[in-house]
Amino acid sequence: MDPYHGKANWLAADMADTREWIMQLTPAQIADLDQALQAAKAAGITIDKLTKQNFPLSVFDKLVPEIQDRLENGRGIVVLRGLPAERYSRDDLRLMYWGMGLYLGTAVSQSSKGDLLGDVRNFGQDVNSATGRGYMSNQKLGFHTDTADVVALIVMRTAKSGGRSMICSSIAIRNEIAATRPDLLAELYKPFYWSWKGQEAPGESPYYQQPIYTEHERKFACRHIWTHITAAQENYPELPRLTDKQIEAVTLLNKLANDERFHLGMMFEPGDIQLLNNHVTYHSRTEFEDYEEEDRKRHLLRMWLSMPNTRALSPLMSAIYRDQRAGAVRGGFPSRTGTHSFTTAKAQD
Repeated sequence: MDPYHGKANWLAADMADTREWIMQLTPAQIADLDQALQAAKAAGITIDKLTKQNFPLSVFDKLVPEIQDRLENGRGIVVLRGLPAERYSRDDLRLMYWGMGLYLGTAVSQSSKGDLLGDVRNFGQDVNSATGRGYMSNQKLGFHTDTADVVALIVMRTAKSGGRSMICSSIAIRNEIAATRPDLLAELYKPFYWSWKGQEAPGESPYYQQPIYTEHERKFACRHIWTHITAAQENYPELPRLTDKQIEAVTLLNKLANDERFHLGMMFEPGDIQLLNNHVTYHSRTEFEDYEEEDRKRHLLRMWLSMPNTRALSPLMSAIYRDQRAGAVRGGFPSRTGTHSFTTAKAQD
């Protein structure tokens, strides 16, 4: 298969100049966000009532088209740096971040409980359990994608140690497999069985089929969460067993992602906002150790965003992306409660 070209096909060496992926917020952009926050607070507007109209931005909003373009047509990664997180309470950061998200895209639910803002903290979950979610543990996470067009994280508190973020181009890895093992590349375009990880609707099958790699209208898209595939194997014996070729293909994919030639690594700073296009990147995280004090523990906020300028997707991705049209609101794990929330309860396990 022919290689894909373009800015989303990158190696670590291509990202040595941090201007390729870091955008430094200007004092005017930060002041704009702060002014909108203070106005919303003064008016007593709660996060569930926040809109573009009552969180007006006149400077930061001019940056949004470039962010969206970089994600969809550029490297697929943007880190906004410079927001002085230490000036704000967690509630203020939550409100400001949600306000920014209203301009960037449309937030979709991250679990069957309907959380639109996910608290990325160590809630003691085991990512390898039948329903375990990686963002609720402190464990090392392998390279994977999230279940939306774009995943956005804001860093409120960093860990005592660890928690290094690593990102790579799934297109670069696809091209390498195409060049060296085309027989294994073909396996990644075939359907795998995935576990819903407990996010299915009542009465719905607990698993579904989807390839890892797809192509539609000459655009590549990847969805790779190996723990969801292995969970299907472990918990549903009625499913066909993974073939040796399938295992070999995913093993090679993971090996390349972990190769330092392919990924860049970064330690988060408080106030960092990381945005990744899940269709063209993988990300991972090293294990982390928290501080003992509750108010110093590692704490990030996550949004899953459906983007207005995103690509059309293959119908083979319809289990998750129910509307595959370009720019459609799609992705996430739909709320099964009929409600949405702006926090992740500790009891969500």
